[in-house]
Amino acid sequence: MISEAEEQIMSFDGGNIPLRMAAQIMKLDYQTVRLGLIQGEFPIGKALKAKGSKSYTFYISPKLFYDFTGCIVTDEMIKEFKEKTKQ
Repeated sequence: MISEAEEQIMSFDGGNIPLRMAAQIMKLDYQTVRLGLIQGEFPIGKALKAKGSKSYTFYISPKLFYDFTGCIVTDEMIKEFKEKTKQ
């Protein structure tokens, strides 16, 4: 039997949890979460750096985020966060 949490995660559209949103939910500084992803300390996603680039692109998986934090992030929550922060 699938739990309500698993059902919500499975219905996710495959998008990305914004880094600042993840930091806010985890009650951590943005830079802490950023560095944690770069260094592989937070198993919630990936920090990717293109060859020759100085900047990173971050992907935070809703499933991995749930597994690590126990917090479900829905599409609606992400839309609301983006509207509120104009991301």
